[in-house]
Amino acid sequence: MSIKMLAQNIRRFRLKKGLSQERLARLADIANATLVKIETGTAKEPTITTVAKIAFALNISIDELVGKI
Repeated sequence: MSIKMLAQNIRRFRLKKGLSQERLARLADIANATLVKIETGTAKEPTITTVAKIAFALNISIDELVGKI
């Protein structure tokens, strides 16, 4: 999984759903700072749990989020 691709996909899906970073972080039950780091690519290796929470909050599969589909 490319961190850059993950970051781009999170941003793309988030904007498509009309969500702010803060709102998505709340829906995913993660810290806003964590989401910002992931979305800007400064988080080196987000955990699969965090990625799964973001995917669930966006109502998409993990595969879609990481660009496997």
